[in-house]
Amino acid sequence: MSSLTQRKHLIEMLATCVEQGARQSKACEAINLSVRTLQRWQNDEIGDKRPLRVQTPVNRLSQTERQRILDVLNSEAFKDAPPSQIVAKLADQGEYIASESTFYRVMKAAGLMRHRHKARPAKARHKPDALKACAPNQLYSWDITYLPTPVRGVYFYLYLFMDVFSRQIVGWQVYPSENSALASDLMRDICQRNGIGKHQVVLHSDNGGPMKGASMLATLQALGVAPSFSRPAVSNDNPYSEALFKTLKYSPHYPQKAFADLNQARAWMTRFSNWYNNEHCHSGISYVTPAQRHAGLDKDLLRKRTAVYEQAKAKNPLRWSGQTRAWRFVEVVHLNPDKSVGALKAEVITNVKYAA
Repeated sequence: MSSLTQRKHLIEMLATCVEQGARQSKACEAINLSVRTLQRWQNDEIGDKRPLRVQTPVNRLSQTERQRILDVLNSEAFKDAPPSQIVAKLADQGEYIASESTFYRVMKAAGLMRHRHKARPAKARHKPDALKACAPNQLYSWDITYLPTPVRGVYFYLYLFMDVFSRQIVGWQVYPSENSALASDLMRDICQRNGIGKHQVVLHSDNGGPMKGASMLATLQALGVAPSFSRPAVSNDNPYSEALFKTLKYSPHYPQKAFADLNQARAWMTRFSNWYNNEHCHSGISYVTPAQRHAGLDKDLLRKRTAVYEQAKAKNPLRWSGQTRAWRFVEVVHLNPDKSVGALKAEVITNVKYAA
């Protein structure tokens, strides 16, 4: 919106340009002004009338009506009720003060748009801290999943702990129930068997009861293990455990029928854990087994694979139109990375291919 003085100045400038031989359309285009607007300005000696007009809605609330709404909102009868309930109850009493949307507008203007009843207000949930692991026994993830039993609605519970860097299953147990004490006993055993020192490992989990129970938290504090938690109902915050459970339940070895008892479930889990750690070539770590990566053998294996491919290319170079497959070593594994890291990949892989 321009003033009348500004418009007159622009009209004079454009007139000067035209007198000196410039085309009016090109001059208007240079200052981002349409010819039609210039013509309207030339015929208008008053200027833009919009700033001079004061618009007052005919249905605007008076100060008395606004205060009446505030009195109702803050009254003893309605101080804990939202406008949707207030207008309904007022209608039952044969009274109409204003619409629901008007109540909300008045509340917003008066700064009353806040929690109005005794229940705790919803808390803002933030993404967990970004974590990373550059070696085994730095970052663990764990979760609990159901295993079916012959009785419908009754389950066994698989407690499963994994090393995020190597993907190795570092501990598991099947119990008939889930509680914090069982999880803390298993975590204590894992730390003892793996020689975990204080302030060495971060343990990530979701917000389940066993994960945040008093026994588990006290055990973690005693062991010097730092806890990390997902947001409620956000499975993406604990992706490695979720992916492991999918591998477990969709593997060809997973039984088609329910587990008859705990012994059968534990026996099957023993076989699966051995297969997963020692035979399963994991796609996320360049198709080495979790046990090989946990033991630090994957670098040599990837070098040897590169050498095999280079030798094959040297024997028959016509079969390769470009470089051979790059067997890359995964240097760092990230859990819930920041956007700057996650935009590249959840797992940062070195771009340097091992030489033969």
